[in-house]
Amino acid sequence: MKIAIILFLAFNLYADIKQNMFNLYQNEKFEDVCKLGFNNLRSNNKDEEFVSLYAFACLNSDYIDRLAIPIALLKSTSEDRANSAYFSVILMQKKLLYHALVDKYDLSTLVLPTTDYVLSKVFNLYSKLETHEPRLFYLFDDPNDKKLSYKLYIIKDGKLQKMVIEEFYDTVNIKRHIYW
Repeated sequence: MKIAIILFLAFNLYADIKQNMFNLYQNEKFEDVCKLGFNNLRSNNKDEEFVSLYAFACLNSDYIDRLAIPIALLKSTSEDRANSAYFSVILMQKKLLYHALVDKYDLSTLVLPTTDYVLSKVFNLYSKLETHEPRLFYLFDDPNDKKLSYKLYIIKDGKLQKMVIEEFYDTVNIKRHIYW
């Protein structure tokens, strides 16, 4: 009888966490969902809905490095594998773009899949640059929306260098993404 009560309480706690994450996600509290998912991932790593919700929240809050575990876990269904591939592309583009900016790695010879995520857009625009001298910042116009543009640069935060992408709509800064 005690085991049944413990299982019932554990199930309700789990359901409450997942429902809480879903409610937060719907209210665009992506960072909160990512942190809550991170803290509960070990006990929910077999639930691919939970893992996908966690991963999309981390993506939307620019915690790109937290996608590595969901990439490995999402494999049961076609949708899960598609999500895993989507996250893989973005994580790889982030790592390569950072490598290019910090270490002067040439991306112009690479042809990779892409996504609609802002980092992918900037990666594609940067990789189309011909051989060039490194700059303090790069400005790119969105090829699909003439009012949308991006500014890419590196900032130093102590010993760590961070990659920044700023999104502008008609010269108004609408979002700032920071990656390390």
